[in-house]
Amino acid sequence: MSAHTLLHIDGNLVRVKAGSSVAAALRIAGGMGVARTSVTGQPRAPFCGMGVCQECRVLVDGRRLLACQTVCSEGMRVETSE
Repeated sequence: MSAHTLLHIDGNLVRVKAGSSVAAALRIAGGMGVARTSVTGQPRAPFCGMGVCQECRVLVDGRRLLACQTVCSEGMRVETSE
């Protein structure tokens, strides 16, 4: 197992520690770890960290998943825009 994982977030290559969640990768990638925007355009970021609040929904390799509950994998593609 590699010590690091490379994934793409909104087209940008991001390197994270192996075993990191997508929510952590969003934070590492910069900004406030915004996962999506609300219907009114407000930034939404992970809140509860355990999958209850649904604020961290992102597209991971074309599937809608919770960033806080998804472990990064090599080459994964994450899209935060809805």
